[in-house]
Amino acid sequence: AKNGRVDSEDRRSRHCPYLDTINRSVLDFDFEKLCSISLSHINAYACLVCGKYFQGRGLKSHAYIHSVQFSHHVFLNLHTLKFYCLPDNYEIIDSSLEDITYVLKPTFTKQQIANLDKQAKLSRAYDGTTYLPGIVGLNNIKANDYANAVLQALSNVPPLRNYFLEEDNYKNIKRPPGDIMFLLVQRFGELMRKLWNPRNFKAHVSPHEMLQAVVLCSKKTFQITKQGDGVDFLSWFLNALHSALGGTKKKKKTIVTDVFQGSMRIFTKKLPHPDLPAEEKEQLLHNDEYQETMVESTFMYLTLDLPTAPLYKDEKEQLIIPQVPLFNILAKFNGITEKEYKTYKENFLKRFQLTKLPPYLIFCIKRFTKNNFFVEKNPTIVNFPITNVDLREYLSEEVQAVHKNTTYDLIANIVHDGKPSEGSYRIHVLHHGTGKWYELQDLQVTDILPQMITLSEAYIQIWKRRDNDETNQQGA
Repeated sequence: AKNGRVDSEDRRSRHCPYLDTINRSVLDFDFEKLCSISLSHINAYACLVCGKYFQGRGLKSHAYIHSVQFSHHVFLNLHTLKFYCLPDNYEIIDSSLEDITYVLKPTFTKQQIANLDKQAKLSRAYDGTTYLPGIVGLNNIKANDYANAVLQALSNVPPLRNYFLEEDNYKNIKRPPGDIMFLLVQRFGELMRKLWNPRNFKAHVSPHEMLQAVVLCSKKTFQITKQGDGVDFLSWFLNALHSALGGTKKKKKTIVTDVFQGSMRIFTKKLPHPDLPAEEKEQLLHNDEYQETMVESTFMYLTLDLPTAPLYKDEKEQLIIPQVPLFNILAKFNGITEKEYKTYKENFLKRFQLTKLPPYLIFCIKRFTKNNFFVEKNPTIVNFPITNVDLREYLSEEVQAVHKNTTYDLIANIVHDGKPSEGSYRIHVLHHGTGKWYELQDLQVTDILPQMITLSEAYIQIWKRRDNDETNQQGA
């Protein structure tokens, strides 16, 4: 009898009559895994007929009541990834459900990760739309496109992406008890896997859980409901990821510093107060305090300053949109150009020289300046080539020999359109498999000619260093 009972259990598990009631078009696992009635995270199940989340499985639990009330019988435990039939309460074992667990938790083998940048195959979503894995729209929940653009740019940096696609890389990192920052790492990994999922049910992803982790970990500095600044977010996010992965300022490196961190020398010279008489200035310049000092410093990104925009209109009463070549604003780092910095008490002259170039270099073009009353935006267009930018001349001479490759190609370009504190963000990314450029703005994905990229008001750019005689694979 005992064996008979096990058999009948097994038969029910393998022949559940309700599998055809599953509606894959309503399934969406991008949102927080909590019961839609009790708002509890514990034992959350997804109803596979209507897509809602409910708690529990026993009698009187919300999922049980839902199954009786609406005759929705197939549920998925969002934590253990097991399927159950309610109210009968037996586990369903069926290989045809594997595509659902894969959407909830995509996994990648080493081989798949290695091939990601080689393939140009379109994937077909469940609703029939086609998409390129990795080139996927992110939902703008309210005003979080500033974060979306940065997350999308980072998801197209291959070594960073590959590290996060494989959970084993960061699963066992020791964190102090009560540490919430590791949530960022987990959520970022989940988002990477969703963006690159070749078998998604829909051709876009909602970054809901990732952004909730951002709001929590940044103590509400960055919000979903209020437009933020892309550079501030990028800077905070990279540093937060680095420390959550166990990195420190000096000694301990992580994937973040391996990919983005370079180093530079900063030369600082104090200037005498401008109102002093000339002789006094002369005397002061001989003091130790006014001699040039040098510090070595690391950087995650380089800030490029734009020349001030003209205030006056031209004779046709139109504002001239000024243009500046990229190499003009890069001159800040050639070790010769001096720039004056003022604090309320003292003035300094600083010059910068690069000593180490990272595999991926981030430029932030400083478009916004705050004065006492409001934020102004500089509309200057930067003329930059998309490939073949050689940065050798910005390295100090003794390190030039160590750097074999100093040529960079653009792989991502974040653009800010509109007014300073509002406005919207969009991003251009290079798909490595096809060598084509795509423009992503919220859920819209369009292909774009490389020539069009340079006409935009670029704000953040990611450049990839060419290694060992790589040829240019882009259409430009």
